Amino acid sequence: MAIAKQNTATILGKKSLANGNGDRLQLASGIRDKILSRLDPQLDISNTRLVRQTIVRLFPQILAEENAVISRAERMALFDQVMAEILGLGPLQSLLQDDSVTEIMVNGPGSIYVERKGKIEKTPLTFENDEHLLRIIERIVAPIGRRVDESSPMVDARLEDGSRVNVTIPPISLVGPVLTVRKFARVPFTDEDLKGLGTLTDELIVLLRACVQARLNMIVSGGTGSGKTTLLNVISGYIPDRERILTIEDAAELQLRQQHVVTLEARPPNIEGRGRITIRDLVINALRMRPDRIIVGEVRGGEALDMLQAMNTGHDGGLTTLHANTARDALRRLETMVLMAGMDLPVRAIREQIASAIDCMVHLERMADGSRRVVQVSEVQGMEGEVIVMQDVFQFVRRGVKDGHILGQLEPTGIRPKFANKLRQAGIELPAATFGTAFDVSALRK
Repeated sequence: MAIAKQNTATILGKKSLANGNGDRLQLASGIRDKILSRLDPQLDISNTRLVRQTIVRLFPQILAEENAVISRAERMALFDQVMAEILGLGPLQSLLQDDSVTEIMVNGPGSIYVERKGKIEKTPLTFENDEHLLRIIERIVAPIGRRVDESSPMVDARLEDGSRVNVTIPPISLVGPVLTVRKFARVPFTDEDLKGLGTLTDELIVLLRACVQARLNMIVSGGTGSGKTTLLNVISGYIPDRERILTIEDAAELQLRQQHVVTLEARPPNIEGRGRITIRDLVINALRMRPDRIIVGEVRGGEALDMLQAMNTGHDGGLTTLHANTARDALRRLETMVLMAGMDLPVRAIREQIASAIDCMVHLERMADGSRRVVQVSEVQGMEGEVIVMQDVFQFVRRGVKDGHILGQLEPTGIRPKFANKLRQAGIELPAATFGTAFDVSALRK
């Protein structure tokens, strides 16, 4: 019967969507091209309300011209697809609106994957061809002054909602244009949200709030996709609203809710290879902007030296993230990045700078079941000979696996950190139970 209907549609010269996504994509492409050809050249494409009204008027006319046989549901889906092609990001638009999707990975025009709850799955969505995908990429990078072409085949960008975007195109990529979007929640996560997800505990929330308010210098470390930026967003919310905060990022994505926030963003070189502004340039410049707090989204290179020097010269309360497998590895990477600054400093001097500047390390891990958890909170205590001395304050204790989920929790080690004295000097007194096995949340919140 389905074959007979399809043949009937063909005989009558009408188009059917019976063949699925390919036919719909082809029809949407044709309608999109016709609508674009009929739009007033003087129409401001950024005026989405007016453009949408025009599309609503033209859509049924062009659909009739295309002689398409489609149901009401298919008609609505096709309209949304055309709208996404003209005003949105094409096949990606529905994924960006899906709150269950945390990452979008486009491996060439015919392969789109997403991450949900820490697991990767393939979608049935596709782009028409490389040109279609490149057109969407250009729509992403152009508004923020970035470019991507053969001379600059890699670029970091962001969407309007703050989602992080990375683009890699040929000749670097051999599978066609590759696009990766790290989505962020429309409503920023709170510490209670992260507690519900198992990332934080009551003890740790109280301790992190105290550390931020007492202006300790903190590093959030972890692997790729472990939740570093999300946690940095949450703990930066503990900064008092009266303080002037400067954020420095390669592509702005932090979502601070305080009133007095200045956001600085690095800039790549222009087509002549000039005008580049690095993270290090921004850190140096930020020191002249009367900051109460400096937050570096991620340290990757020589800016680590300037950040440490700032922390050691009165600019305390700094927050940053970096990639590492453990808290100890994070300090080793920090040491390496200081060397990347090009200063001929002895290793011991670098380690002394690190030991003097950093108070607390918070390490995250994305586990095999897709969950993201804080697995280590460590204090940097100082130097002992040539070695930086660290002491774990909290550790994740793993208790097994059940139904594919990792069982365990973050537990205090029972050791009271030396920075507890800094908390006391700031007027914050935490009971001894904070760092022990017995823990009374109500006692801490009085």
